Amino acid sequence: MKKIVILGSTGSIGTNTLDIVRRFPDQFQVVGLAANQNLSLFEKQIKMFKPAVAALFNKESAQTLLQKNRYPGTEILSGPDGVMQVAQAPDADLVVSAIVGAAGLLPTLSAIFAKKTIALANKETMVMAGEIVQREAAAHHVQILPIDSEHSALFQLLPKGKSEDVKRVILTASGGPFLRAPKTKKKFTREEALAHPTWKMGPKISIDSATLVNKGFEMIEARWLFDLPPEKIDVIIHPQSKVHALVEFHDGAMTAHLGVPDMRIPIAYALFYPERKILPFQPLDLTALSGLTFEPPDKKRFPMLAMAIEVLSSGQTYPAVLNAANEAAVHAFLLEKIGFLDIAPLVRKVLDKHRPVTANKIDAVLTADRWARWETEKLIREYI
Repeated sequence: MKKIVILGSTGSIGTNTLDIVRRFPDQFQVVGLAANQNLSLFEKQIKMFKPAVAALFNKESAQTLLQKNRYPGTEILSGPDGVMQVAQAPDADLVVSAIVGAAGLLPTLSAIFAKKTIALANKETMVMAGEIVQREAAAHHVQILPIDSEHSALFQLLPKGKSEDVKRVILTASGGPFLRAPKTKKKFTREEALAHPTWKMGPKISIDSATLVNKGFEMIEARWLFDLPPEKIDVIIHPQSKVHALVEFHDGAMTAHLGVPDMRIPIAYALFYPERKILPFQPLDLTALSGLTFEPPDKKRFPMLAMAIEVLSSGQTYPAVLNAANEAAVHAFLLEKIGFLDIAPLVRKVLDKHRPVTANKIDAVLTADRWARWETEKLIREYI
């Protein structure tokens, strides 16, 4: 039985991971859970899975949980330190890193320091500090298994030890809800931006998919996960979301990974790795496909993708700044303080102000992150 910790258990990846656990009760034991502040769902998860330790990032929510005193056998912790303790749970074999945003970086590093295998869904960890994470993973002999559908696909497609044969890797993007939106349209509502055409995701990643910055983040993540130079990483629009990634070889051959858009499949692959299990989910029916289409991304329509590609090449602390500025701008949009079309100009201004340094120390990354949030929030206050 594999003992697992889930960081971000109340989010989309977390709940899907627990769905896998529920379907295979003889294969997994949940020994730790951590989330932000979704108290009602977190309570249900504790009652069902009875972890040895659980933590809420939000200290007030954690205090409410403690006052109820209904969870015999489960130690309740709170705040960032509590989440990092969960990440280092002594009995855990594998830690699912699914906290959204920059908040997932330090808990993931904590799990690496504790020599836990990482099932990584938090792309921001690699965007902000990919060099540091890979260095520490190597030093602590930790394997990182990608959960993102595109990176799981590449993990399965890329030849082991023969990277010189690879011409490029291609990540696919659905194009989000605004792929065909009129270019003259000046306003996009919160509800429109959240209405992703193929994937069910949380609000933050849904907005990132609408701007296509999410695909840019995935390019940066792929650079570190698979030790690829930026020029070997590409993106293509594929609205059907059936092909998750492709690998092109120097001899002209190309391999592709196909599957239904269901995150439980790459999650299960990481949980059971190196085995494959028969899953009780609907498989891809090739005869039911009306067609698979591909097109280059329009970088004028999606300036956030263009910025991410620029940052991928620039490196240093630019990726951490891009991520932090984007998080602050998306948060403001979700609160309807700014418009959807204000996100990219705000992030651009912050990137242009940044004075980068080498991102090989965690203090440098966190300093860049804090500066970018402060700068973005200042611009938002001036804007409104």
